[in-house]
Amino acid sequence: MENALMREVVEVVKKDPGADLRRLSNREKTMLIDRLRPRYSLRSMACLLRIAPSSYHYHHARIGVDKYAGLRARVARAFADSKGRYGYRRVKAALGTGVSEKVIRRLMAEGGLSAHVPKRRRYSSYEGETTPAPGNLVNRDFTAERPNEKWLTDITEIKASDGKVYLSPMIDCHDGKIVAYTAGFHPNAELANRMLAEAAETLPDNARPVVHSDRGCHYRWPGWLELMERYGLTRSMSAKGCSPDNAAAEGFFGRMKTESVYPEHWEKRTRDEVLVLIDEYIHWYNHERIKQSLGWMSPVQYRQSQGMAA
Repeated sequence: MENALMREVVEVVKKDPGADLRRLSNREKTMLIDRLRPRYSLRSMACLLRIAPSSYHYHHARIGVDKYAGLRARVARAFADSKGRYGYRRVKAALGTGVSEKVIRRLMAEGGLSAHVPKRRRYSSYEGETTPAPGNLVNRDFTAERPNEKWLTDITEIKASDGKVYLSPMIDCHDGKIVAYTAGFHPNAELANRMLAEAAETLPDNARPVVHSDRGCHYRWPGWLELMERYGLTRSMSAKGCSPDNAAAEGFFGRMKTESVYPEHWEKRTRDEVLVLIDEYIHWYNHERIKQSLGWMSPVQYRQSQGMAA
């Protein structure tokens, strides 16, 4: 019996083969007894392991009981409510629980709740130095003390079952809010210009943000330049071939594709369906998606909490 218990120490409780049976915890002793009860009596094993029968019955009743069952269900619901887009930090914030991030991370791993997908190739609109480029006024500082101080823009490509869809947003550095956006089937001047006009129309009279972009052709064509001058906006551009110079805009595209486009298989949807999904995602991003930098609030919630117009 003692030899059998020693073998089970390695298999069941993952202890060293030379471990002292009597120095195991009562829970570990209970696990050994349960493993060998068909072969040996409870009384004889309890005597050898020096565990009271009452202690054995106490732990036996609790082994196999998941103390995180309730939390596990709440974690799964929070993950599902985010449409599988949240990692463990946002799930923890959404639950508002005092449980550690480590526990949330472990429960998500055990449940296979992961928002990770591989990176994909990004769309590029660069067509050479067609017109003189302004300087980089943002200089990789994607923070702003107030809304409408720094705006970022870019264009991304999204595959659909019957072609491609292009998204052009304007992002406020203050809180990441999508100020305006357009989406269409062609990455042309109209897509970018209409977005800029819609964003500029949201500005209060005294606001004149810096508008930062990459060196794409959309931001160098006459229509864009005319709109920038009409609304009194200041141009800023990344260096040639330097994606970190506009990393915050590319970061938004990365989050959108990681959280929704790839896991929800937009490539299997039609272009018209993708347009609807873009509307749904950006509304969710602005109004519901919580951010740690905003005190675990969405951009709209944060602005409302600060008494700013949403």
